[in-house]
Amino acid sequence: MGFVAWVIFGAIVGWVANLVVGGRERPRQGCLVSVLVGVVGAALGGLVYRLATRQTRTFDFGFDFPSFGVAILGAVVLLAILRLARGLARRPSDRW
Repeated sequence: MGFVAWVIFGAIVGWVANLVVGGRERPRQGCLVSVLVGVVGAALGGLVYRLATRQTRTFDFGFDFPSFGVAILGAVVLLAILRLARGLARRPSDRW
């Protein structure tokens, strides 16, 4: 995929992942953040998939529905981790 295709793919994946994670206190994220979450989530999902299946083949970076699903799962995991970290950072500490 070319650069523009990665941006479009990342935007769609980031938007879908944001809908899946959802929640009442879901912060509105901009287009750039959606693209970044989608692209980084796709890379994270691909890495986890490769480690889980022990595949050693190189990816051709083409679009297909299984790669779209893996990208969404990776982006959902990434958003969940980010929101968990943000929630822990906002929690008042138990220090004196």
